[in-house]
Amino acid sequence: MSRDDVREMVRRKAIELGFDACGFARAEVVEQWAVEQYDEWIASGKNDCMDYAARYRDVRNDPRLLLDGAKTVISVALNYLPAVRQRLEVPQFALYAYGQDYHEVVKGMLYQLAAFIEQETGCKSRPCTDTAPLRERYWARRAGLGFIGRNNTLIIPGHGSFFFLGELVTTLEVEPDEPCALTCGDCRRCEVACPGGALQGGSALDARRCLSCQLIERRGGLPDWVAKVAGNRVYGCDTCQLVCPHNRNALPTAVDAFQPTDEFLSLSRQDIVAMSPSRFRHLFAHSAVRRTRLDGLSRNASLLPETP
Repeated sequence: MSRDDVREMVRRKAIELGFDACGFARAEVVEQWAVEQYDEWIASGKNDCMDYAARYRDVRNDPRLLLDGAKTVISVALNYLPAVRQRLEVPQFALYAYGQDYHEVVKGMLYQLAAFIEQETGCKSRPCTDTAPLRERYWARRAGLGFIGRNNTLIIPGHGSFFFLGELVTTLEVEPDEPCALTCGDCRRCEVACPGGALQGGSALDARRCLSCQLIERRGGLPDWVAKVAGNRVYGCDTCQLVCPHNRNALPTAVDAFQPTDEFLSLSRQDIVAMSPSRFRHLFAHSAVRRTRLDGLSRNASLLPETP
């Protein structure tokens, strides 16, 4: 088979496994403009409490360091938008955290794709989904999946941004797809709507002012400004995506693992504040909410006004 035939065979398999999009980019050093942009973001302190973002700079700038003989970065996207959402009056969780932890779901699917590639071609692959210092949105754009919006999410034209990303760094060599050249144009709705002002100037996100970063990543006490703008959010924030015009026609996911349970949907402030470690483990054993831990979730819920 030609390289084009192999590429399309792998793409078909990815869609068959349940991914919504699949694209291919040549594994090589990250473009200099992107390296400088990221270095400037770190140097300015905009990564805030996310110290891990400054580690493994060499790997972030060259995915070939993740796998000997790597030739291609395969990028995939998986819709996570839940069909059923929380009532507005209850403590709000980011939509990506409604169901099973995406690390488990996406990585499991990637391992299946990697096994298929090895069976058909003999080539090795390393699955990644937010678990290696790989610049996921950069490679998704290079692979033609979409473009990086002002809200710093990967936007897939015609489908929106409610997608998990995953990658296979692989020794398989195929013809790359064309990078996505679209942009947000003059739209600044996310910038204006951001509760903390984390997107000012249309530049890289300032995690020091991002509710998602503060409510999820921050350990210990929260900055005073958070309580003033958090509303009833207790885990993350979706404002920049909810106001994005590209999400107007976003469709719910077909992945059962990303659907919420009734127990999750009915959580109240008091439920969270009084939650025991055992109930936290029961509810969130396979959830991204584990990221903030029980003490962080209780801290966030304590910001909410008590209700009768």
